[in-house]
Amino acid sequence: PLSALIIEKTSYTKPDGTISEIDAFWSSSLTDSATRAKPDIEAVDSSSRLNSINEIFEVTTKPLIYDADTGGKNEHLSFTIKNLERIGVSAVIIEDKSGLKRNSLFGNEATQQQESIENFCVKIETAKSVQLTSDFMVIARIESLILEKGIDDALLRAKEYIAAGADGIMIHSKKQDTAEIEEFAIKYNKLPGRTPLVAVPTTYNSITEKRLASLGFNVVIYANHMLRASYPAMQNVVKSILKNERSKELDESLMSIKDIINLIPVK
Repeated sequence: PLSALIIEKTSYTKPDGTISEIDAFWSSSLTDSATRAKPDIEAVDSSSRLNSINEIFEVTTKPLIYDADTGGKNEHLSFTIKNLERIGVSAVIIEDKSGLKRNSLFGNEATQQQESIENFCVKIETAKSVQLTSDFMVIARIESLILEKGIDDALLRAKEYIAAGADGIMIHSKKQDTAEIEEFAIKYNKLPGRTPLVAVPTTYNSITEKRLASLGFNVVIYANHMLRASYPAMQNVVKSILKNERSKELDESLMSIKDIINLIPVK
């Protein structure tokens, strides 16, 4: 909730006077796990994550996209979709992997199994069949590039997932250059029934939002940057206290007590 509140209240005024702000929240399984000091292997149950989302919605107003990892068993996914829609989540992203979930950025360094097209289409159909309104979106996340299966496999899966009812496609890559992402996007735009396209430029972070938009991407997710900023900052606080045996040296790098108390005023 604190991260979401920061996102909600932070904006940037560009030189031309236009105001830029984040449009929505990303409920990341990696960050939900890491903040609980657990590995990113779907170890945090959906009930705990839903409680966190409820707390986010208590203090914010922006839409939220939920990272559902593999979605689990179809029977469990049905309950997850119903619960997400009921509490006000706008979209869910499900990745086409099976077995023990490992973070995608491991790539083939870790044993990861991609779900068959047929089985994942059933998962999409299951999710779509239990939602109550047309506002809720089910987005399919394709891991073909992560697992080095190539663009043709990714495009085939995109075509089949759209036919199964997916409201959008997220294409993932762990390469630093953007060549394969750009090639996929150009070819994806020619698919019949093309749906919104999602990018997560964690590793290929030199590309700009304007360039991604020109390639046809509709959503850009900054998946874990606030977590990655907070960890070294908190670690440096502890090291400074241990080194100096007091907190005086931290004054310039910390919010004042007054500011933190007033961060969330009593209404």
